[in-house]
Amino acid sequence: MDAWIKGMDLSFLSEVEHCGGKFYDHGKQGDAMAILKSYGMNLVRLRLWNDPFTPEGVSYGGGGCDIGRVLAMARRARDMGIGWMLDFHYSDCWADPGKQVPPKAWQDLDADGMAEAVYEYTAGTLARCRREHVLPRIVAVGNEVTNGLLWPLGKVPAYGNIARFIGAGIRAVRDAAPGVPVMVHLDNGGNNALYRSWFDAYFAHVGEDFDYIGLSYYPFWHGTPGMLRENMNDIALRYGKDLILTEVSMGHTLRDYREYEKLESAERKGMAATKELAAKVPFAMTPEGQAEFMREILAILREVPEGRGRGFCYWEPAWLPVPGSSWASPEGVAYMGEKGPGGNEWANQALFDYDGNALPALEVIRDFVP
Repeated sequence: MDAWIKGMDLSFLSEVEHCGGKFYDHGKQGDAMAILKSYGMNLVRLRLWNDPFTPEGVSYGGGGCDIGRVLAMARRARDMGIGWMLDFHYSDCWADPGKQVPPKAWQDLDADGMAEAVYEYTAGTLARCRREHVLPRIVAVGNEVTNGLLWPLGKVPAYGNIARFIGAGIRAVRDAAPGVPVMVHLDNGGNNALYRSWFDAYFAHVGEDFDYIGLSYYPFWHGTPGMLRENMNDIALRYGKDLILTEVSMGHTLRDYREYEKLESAERKGMAATKELAAKVPFAMTPEGQAEFMREILAILREVPEGRGRGFCYWEPAWLPVPGSSWASPEGVAYMGEKGPGGNEWANQALFDYDGNALPALEVIRDFVP
């Protein structure tokens, strides 16, 4: 994939629309995907969960990202001339550094069986994508696998199994979708020591080769922009890989959105980017501050050595705080072993305000030339 990526994760979008969310650009209502395309978006990132429902068919929430919904969004992007990135979580709900719960159907497998399941599931999914004429432009094998995947078998420091499971996914992509590039994605993009130790261990355990290193960077949790710059500049040369800032976002307000969610306090998780965290970030939590943050991020990407900074995917720019759209249902929380409650924790980091109006950071993205 040669085009410089201006990507957006829109995994919540169909749920937001179903719940009544509407989007506007300079006062004119429009399709969110079309609005984002008009501001330069050329890639849609979509997460995939194996079976995000209870045995009784109750959704785990979080956008309900099963294969049917994911491919419907992929077709929608395709029909607008937009490519997409397939993000395998290898879980039935959220997988991230704090949890990597195997799918229900895989939970009794040993390491041999787990590697086989990863291969078969990955290859089968991509075969379906091919049949439906929506092959992704990039495949991420695992999501934020900083602490491994498919716990406990693939939990750090079990790098032998980590390399084995990721390798099974990579081989499946190579076999089922030749030519589609593969990404391995960690969080904590400002932590150079973490990236060095993780990828050194992965390759020391004869990990399969891949095409992109993906990074998550949220300034509230992952260090300063300078730390992100230092890490990206180092690992681009150390590992000879192109880099994509696969998840990134910044707040545009500290105003609460309780009246939009229409949930009681006990039902709300509340916003992740709090006033206390915002005080640590060198950008104001305003529309102008969000735009300035994106200007800085784009400059960091442009300056990665050898042109190896290949773009970004903004995380959930269209997750409006509409009633009914929740990061997880009670059933999903139980599956993950997480603490509730539900609701939206990201609305003040979207690229639309609470009423669905496009924010100035989109103009920065549109006007950026790599």
